[in-house]
Amino acid sequence: MKTKTLKKNKVNVVTLGCSKNLFDSEVMMAQLKGNKFDVEHESQSNDAEIVIINTCGFIDNAKQESIDTILQYADAKNGGLVDKVYVTGCLSERYKDDLEKEIPEVDAFFGTRELPKLLKTLKADYKHELVGERLLTTPSHYAYFKIAEGCDRPCSFCAIPLMRGKHVSTPIEELVEQAKGLAKNGVKELMLIAQDLTYYGLDIYKKRALADLLEELAQVEGIEWIRLHYAFPAGFPMDVLDVMKKYDNICNYLDIPLQHGSTKVLKDMRRGTTREKTEELIKTIREKVPGIAIRTTLIAGYPGETEEDFQEMYDWVERSAFDRLGIFTYSHEENTHAHNFEDDVPEDVKKERADKIMELQSGISYALNQEKIGKTFKVLFDRVEGDYFIGRTEFDSPEVDNEVLVRKDQGYVRIGDFAEVKIIKADHYDLYGELID
Repeated sequence: MKTKTLKKNKVNVVTLGCSKNLFDSEVMMAQLKGNKFDVEHESQSNDAEIVIINTCGFIDNAKQESIDTILQYADAKNGGLVDKVYVTGCLSERYKDDLEKEIPEVDAFFGTRELPKLLKTLKADYKHELVGERLLTTPSHYAYFKIAEGCDRPCSFCAIPLMRGKHVSTPIEELVEQAKGLAKNGVKELMLIAQDLTYYGLDIYKKRALADLLEELAQVEGIEWIRLHYAFPAGFPMDVLDVMKKYDNICNYLDIPLQHGSTKVLKDMRRGTTREKTEELIKTIREKVPGIAIRTTLIAGYPGETEEDFQEMYDWVERSAFDRLGIFTYSHEENTHAHNFEDDVPEDVKKERADKIMELQSGISYALNQEKIGKTFKVLFDRVEGDYFIGRTEFDSPEVDNEVLVRKDQGYVRIGDFAEVKIIKADHYDLYGELID
């Protein structure tokens, strides 16, 4: 017996995992809306007849969160709180057969490239005229902007190619049209994402074409910031730096996941580079684009990582003084190359090593932030929280980097607008400022 009145044809889309998943959910929501569904993202009203869970299958913690979420909605279905539960995304792509056996309450599971099939199950059409259309889940002034799908890299620890397939670039002209559409709807910042930005274009243009794409996007009227996420270091196209310098609306910001600072471990990871080459690349990037903010991601506890390997990474992080850094503990993923090796670093050692790196980075971030005091920055304001307007500089991406806090009693700024802000105080991860008239 139903305990709640459900709205027919209302869909609640729940997204787990990375910004690439969020992008996919936004595309799916546009298709659902085009088929006359009432669609919400992570609805708080709990009155949707249908729930679609877009899952992550990247590492153990993410997989567990996805499974817990599926079970939560399976229970809700058993309790009459929803009618239909569908699961899509990376976890579903990778473990569909197992999931079907273990969680029979789910009405159907779909892979990462099965949106048309999902729509058909809902008696909806895949509308080709809506290709490129999205229902943004982010604030209306910024959007994640996926330029390619899949990955051709052979990294030993990574299951992404198993879930997302081979690298497929979206043609430049399509991306420019998408950017124009977003700008027309008020988007001011594009955050370029892909499994590997630097591989962009090799499949369709037979050359690395990220710089060519940036040239075109930088000229789209209304786009004031373009930000680069997930650039692979091996084969990094240096002409990207020339374009970055040429256009004011390409942020001096680069997210470049480096994964480790030991040459031996990098070789075992099949990253196609060495610590020495990585150090040279970072040095060149900083020389070509002075003041650039570099964010990176590392892994602690890869199979065979010794104390010496870890110390090499620690010393390298200390020398490199990255603006931002995140670190994962190694997750032993089946069907990856690294799964052939013994997962021989104990979990407590992995965590201890990751914590040491983050403690080191915290000190680096604090010192770099102190240097910003007294300087003025262009800030894009994202939201209001408590007594503060909260925004970011060009050196900061949403949710992962510094935020700039301006007291509401210091003046007024509209969300989605830019303003000049003088930094008056700083801690490890936040900057405090005052509006400049």
